[in-house]
Amino acid sequence: MLQGINLACVRGDRELFKDVNFSLETGSLMQVRGPNGSGKTSLLRMLCGLSSPAAGEIRWHGEAIRPLNEDYFAAMTYIGHLSGTKDDLTVIENLRISSALSGFEISSDQASEALEYIGLGGREHLLVKVLSQGQRRRVALARLLTCKTPLWILDEPLVALDVTAVKLIQGVLEQHLQQNGMIVMTTHQEIDIAAASIVQLHLA
Repeated sequence: MLQGINLACVRGDRELFKDVNFSLETGSLMQVRGPNGSGKTSLLRMLCGLSSPAAGEIRWHGEAIRPLNEDYFAAMTYIGHLSGTKDDLTVIENLRISSALSGFEISSDQASEALEYIGLGGREHLLVKVLSQGQRRRVALARLLTCKTPLWILDEPLVALDVTAVKLIQGVLEQHLQQNGMIVMTTHQEIDIAAASIVQLHLA
């Protein structure tokens, strides 16, 4: 279980949000919604341990995430709003390196299989700098097919994707939930995932 207890976020002299509470269980997806500047990305960065809340506490299975350190981070996969790909590396190199940095070594065959599934078959050895924004996004999201973490934290994962890719990624998310995974995500798009337990968290 992932919990947020009385969370607050302050940037400079501005309070973005306060008294945010939630509880997320296995098989559930929490969609964080709110206008631009309401603190959606800031909340996700807190959940990833990249920043600390101004008040409140984040708990993983009942324990604060800070003392857990690697035990928590090894259970979590974070994909930010930016694709985070390296222009001068090939598609397959990007996936293998990003997976390794996340603690999951994958073979060339495993990487190729994931890239084929996500619609990048035949482009494995292209430099990422020649890809479209949507294709770059697919490279980043391919890591979801190679990681084995129960908690996924995704910042606008559907941005820049065409209709076909959106349906494909929603299928990947649905399968993760069916396997008792958990997802926290921001998106301005409607989520179409059958039989998912979706929790809406609105930031003012």
